[in-house]
Amino acid sequence: MRSKLSPAAKIYLAIVFVVLYAPIFYLIFYSFNSGGTMNSFEGFTLEHYQAVFDDNRLIVILINTIIVALLTGLFATIIGTLGAVGIVSLRNKKMRNVFLSLNNILIVSPDVVIGASFLILFTMIGVKLGFASVLISHIAFSIPIVVLMVLPKMLEMNTNLIDAALDLGASKRDVLMRVILPYIKPGIFAGFFMALTYSLDDFAVTFFVTGNGFSTLSVEIYSMARAGISLTVNAISGLVFVITVGVVAIYYFITSRSKKAEEV
Repeated sequence: MRSKLSPAAKIYLAIVFVVLYAPIFYLIFYSFNSGGTMNSFEGFTLEHYQAVFDDNRLIVILINTIIVALLTGLFATIIGTLGAVGIVSLRNKKMRNVFLSLNNILIVSPDVVIGASFLILFTMIGVKLGFASVLISHIAFSIPIVVLMVLPKMLEMNTNLIDAALDLGASKRDVLMRVILPYIKPGIFAGFFMALTYSLDDFAVTFFVTGNGFSTLSVEIYSMARAGISLTVNAISGLVFVITVGVVAIYYFITSRSKKAEEV
C-alpha cells in the first residue's frame, strides 16, 4: 500500500521545491525581458536567445559540452559497469567492501579536491589542459556514479542464472553479454544518464582542468557572469536547464518502457 503524505509533509515538500526551483524560473523568466536588467520586466523578446545562437563561439562551446558529456557517459558507463560486475564477483567480502568504500569515497569527495588533484596530475605528466584533460576528468568522477547505479541490479540478480548458463556450456563472455548485461540494463541506462547529466552540469572540476583554448558552458557562464550582468547569461542558463530536463525525461521514458516490457 502506498502511504499518504500528511498535510504538513505536503507543505514542507512544496516549500522545498519552491526554494529549489524559484531562482531557476526567476532567471529563465528574465531571459525573455526586452530590458537589459533584471530589475523590471519591460516586455517579451527572444533577442537574448537569438544573441546566443548568433555567437559562433558560444555554439562551439555548446557543441564541446555535449560531445564531452556524451563521451563521458559512454566510457564511464562501460568502465563503471565492468567495475560493478567485478566488485560483485569478488568472493572475498572484505575486498568487496574495500572496493565499495573506495568507490563511495570518490563520490563524497569535494569537487575542488578532485579538480585540484587532476590539475596537479596533468601538470606533472605534461598533459596539455584542454579537451583531453576535461574528458578524462569527467570520466573519472563519473565512473563511481555508474558503479553505484549498476550495483543494485547486480546484487538483485539471482546467481543461479549464471550457474545455469555455465552448466549449459556458455563461456564467461557469453554469460556477460547474454545473461548479466540484459538483466542489469536498467541500471546501465541509469548510470549513463547520470554520468551525462553530471558532465553537463559540472563546473568545479572543469574549472581546474580546462585550458585557454577549450571551455564548457558551465565555465563560460561563470566567466560571463563575472564580467557583468547580461541577460544572455540567463538565456544560456535557460537552455542548459532545458537540455538537462530533456535528458532526465528521456531517461524516465526509457525506464518506464522497460518496466512495462518486463511486466508483459
